[in-house]
Amino acid sequence: MTLSHQLLTEVVAWIRRILRVEKTGHSGTLDPKVTGCLIVCIERATRLVKSQQSAGKEYVGIVRLHNAIEGGTQLSRALETLTGALFQRPPLIAAVKRQLRVRTIYESKMIEYDPERRLGIFWVSCEAGTYIRTLCVHLGLLLGVGGQMQELRRVRSGVMSEKDHMVTMHDVLDAQWLYDNHKDESYLRRVVYPLEKLLTSHKRLVMKDSAVNAICYGAKIMLPGVLRYEDGIEVNQEIVVITTKGEAICMAVALMTTAVISTCDHGIVAKIKRVIMERDTYPRKWGLGPKASQKRLMIKQGLLDKHGKPTDSTPAAWTQEYVDYSDSARKDVKAPQVVAEAVKAPKRKRESESDETSPVAPQLVKKEKKKKKDKKARAALESADEPGDGDSDTTKKKKKKKKIKVEIFSE
Repeated sequence: MTLSHQLLTEVVAWIRRILRVEKTGHSGTLDPKVTGCLIVCIERATRLVKSQQSAGKEYVGIVRLHNAIEGGTQLSRALETLTGALFQRPPLIAAVKRQLRVRTIYESKMIEYDPERRLGIFWVSCEAGTYIRTLCVHLGLLLGVGGQMQELRRVRSGVMSEKDHMVTMHDVLDAQWLYDNHKDESYLRRVVYPLEKLLTSHKRLVMKDSAVNAICYGAKIMLPGVLRYEDGIEVNQEIVVITTKGEAICMAVALMTTAVISTCDHGIVAKIKRVIMERDTYPRKWGLGPKASQKRLMIKQGLLDKHGKPTDSTPAAWTQEYVDYSDSARKDVKAPQVVAEAVKAPKRKRESESDETSPVAPQLVKKEKKKKKDKKARAALESADEPGDGDSDTTKKKKKKKKIKVEIFSE
């Protein structure tokens, strides 16, 4: 749609109200008094908002120089020098923190220059978040005459440009009115596009219908489920995973190149970044393999319990061959091992003690105990002979403390 002199929050709220949808989002902010393209996503398409906000932008702007220069060639040369990675500080009018940041300008060219009015028209292709207002100020500083931005229009946002059937707010309102009153959705289809239109520039992976719903539930994108793939896929490249009908399933990050995919027969092809398709749009096709079918049959026959776990009547061949990779099964396997080790530990200690001790050992232990008792008795007699109230008090206190400790441990 085309945006002019309106706050983005208001525009998004108007579209939500006109189309009567729950979710809306936009592809990037525009400064006040800036016109041009704005992609508004509705419902499921809002899952692509982040990827569209980080996509490249193109602008056509007018710069006004404060003093005259020799000619348009000087301005075009200065504009060409301001390409690549540049330091920028957001202007005062921007609604963000004014801290220094690096933004990349991919390409720029001078369209026209009017020496009498000192106005120049230029085109810029840049990274998301670039401030053209700051670029115009830098252009004036580079020429030594000073400059400022006069007008600005965004002509492209991501893959959508103002030539690609962009519409106005009036078109959205008229299309919805026509659908409500005459049930004619032809105008509405020209206003609202499918979300796959935003993903035409991405490399594609075509999945089998049996793997679609599993991916919607978060399953890994494995090579056996891939039906077709596009040339030129690189590792860590953002790709789109689609069905045989061309419906977008998810955004993913490639973990294999095209060459590796063509030579391998197993492995993880890509890592899911954002699931787009709703769950259960396609039928569930997991659990239809030979082992899963055999497991269901054994549950019906009573050879396994209702959860598929082995019982007393389970054949020994099944317990040896079948491996359950679920988390609950792993926990069940680990738990008995820990218990068994804990039980065995004290038994080993007892055995070692019995081996080390000889039949003479108990008699020696008894003699040592008698000696200790005799020493205690002598010490008690000596303490009784020595008078002192303080000592008796301390002994009583010690006894009390010991009693308290015993009570605490017993609780």
